[in-house]
Amino acid sequence: MSTLAPTFVPGATATITHRVRPEDAADAWGNDLPVLSTPVLLWLSEIAAMKAVEDAIPDEFMTVGSAHDSAHLAPTLTGEEVTVRATLVEAGERSLLFEVEASDPRATILSGRHRRGVVPREKFLTKLDALRPR
Repeated sequence: MSTLAPTFVPGATATITHRVRPEDAADAWGNDLPVLSTPVLLWLSEIAAMKAVEDAIPDEFMTVGSAHDSAHLAPTLTGEEVTVRATLVEAGERSLLFEVEASDPRATILSGRHRRGVVPREKFLTKLDALRPR
């Protein structure tokens, strides 16, 4: 098994952009507002975090989201573009902590932290397979 800690460098950053689609809006999730939903915004922050460390992870490992401590600060309308950035601030052998933030053309819309676990890929996929009904 590889030692992972030396491969992760705090400060690693990734930025993604996303145009808010109708299926991303809160009204597609059971709310009645045509604005970017919080679940989708959190997912976008996870994608940015994964991209920030994707080149540092040996093929036999993967990251999985384990915690969010983020605030959704302002609404973003359907059709607008959001920019989401994740920066690695703490790297342990099996845990990565990111500062995440997102903005739209008017404001910062997300600010917080996201933690990802580092797990052996094959072991995790085997556990998932065992959960499937036979």
